Amino acid sequence: MDVRCSDVVLSTAGHDKGGLFFVLRVEGDYLLLADGRSRTLEKPKRKKRTHVLPVTRPDTDVAKALRDGGVVRNSELRKELAIMRRSM
Repeated sequence: MDVRCSDVVLSTAGHDKGGLFFVLRVEGDYLLLADGRSRTLEKPKRKKRTHVLPVTRPDTDVAKALRDGGVVRNSELRKELAIMRRSM
């Protein structure tokens, strides 16, 4: 599965191993990730593609806003990821 903007990925390496993140942007072999808490929209984590696993391609309002360049808040990211963690 190819990773695209607004996908949710699981970190498999580093201090954030096991964490869920939204993909904000794809830059070649690197992804810019945010979870709204430790990594905010203003300061995303830059991580190699090989160090994440794609989890899902959500069809939520937050994911649509990320794809379309709309306004998203860190609190919205936290809420969506919490829902996904509970369902896993």
